[in-house]
Amino acid sequence: MKTRPLSIYGIGNPLIDIVIQATDGDLKALNLDKGVMHLVDEIRQKEIINYFKNCNTKYFPGGSAPNTMLACAGLGTTSLIAGKIGQDEFGDIYLRQAEKFGVLSGLVQGCGPTGSSIILVTPDGERTMNTHLGICREFSENDVDAGKLSQSTFFYFTGYMWDTESQKAAIKKAISIAKENNVQIVFDVADPFAVDRNKDEFLIMIEQDVDVVFANYAELAILFDSENVDSSADELMKIVHRAGIKLGEKGSLVLDDGKKYHLPPQPISAIDSTGAGDMYAAGFLTALAKGYSTKRASEIGGLLAEEIIQQSGAQFGIDKINFLRIKFFK
Repeated sequence: MKTRPLSIYGIGNPLIDIVIQATDGDLKALNLDKGVMHLVDEIRQKEIINYFKNCNTKYFPGGSAPNTMLACAGLGTTSLIAGKIGQDEFGDIYLRQAEKFGVLSGLVQGCGPTGSSIILVTPDGERTMNTHLGICREFSENDVDAGKLSQSTFFYFTGYMWDTESQKAAIKKAISIAKENNVQIVFDVADPFAVDRNKDEFLIMIEQDVDVVFANYAELAILFDSENVDSSADELMKIVHRAGIKLGEKGSLVLDDGKKYHLPPQPISAIDSTGAGDMYAAGFLTALAKGYSTKRASEIGGLLAEEIIQQSGAQFGIDKINFLRIKFFK
């Protein structure tokens, strides 16, 4: 494969994660269901932040595709994340935090609030999330950097970008640019709800445009109307050359040009499954970018997912990602 200046161009929804230690009493006072992800408006989010105004708050750059791009950069792959943030305090924090991971910024600042997620962590490790998507939903065709995308080896995006017509149009433009410049297109279907709403469109896109697909067993079941993972994987193999299918406690399946491999999991103790899919994609993508086989890429993706679920949070710290880079990519 010809070497290009940029390995991975990713588009996603940048959300600043606001992590606060809370009690069950706090959740009750705020009338929040424990362990649930709540979509909230800006006013409600300000109410929650004001409630915890005297508490210690930590900020982390987040969002599904951004999480993956941050990890890819930390693992030593030249990666860019594109998306839309606000010209506000959260936007500035996001840019500063992302820079620490070494990811290149394709982030555009617009007039509106930066998307954010208040994550309330109770002593038992449960995470109750309150997410306001903000301006990231306004990412558009004009925000795609055609020059940088055309010089990339891979273009990565997720099913979350089907939330608005503006985001969808941006992805379609990016796909067109990628195909014109022989950039490999990698699609993570990302969420069962997104698949349920857009199944037919996703299937057509996978068959016509996509080189590599990531999905979990629930998303695969919706795509092909079957709970039988093997038969659904066989159907997927008819329309795409390579795929990584996450099976949770059962490991993963990898599809590679008509061949199917089952990769068993390692015996571990899971603490928090948040970010497992994002890290699977990061390990898989980084390995492909470094020239590893599809099967080995899936193995590394699985190992990275197993690492993240043994800690709290959706992203590795800088020291840990450096350790993992040396461990898996000497």
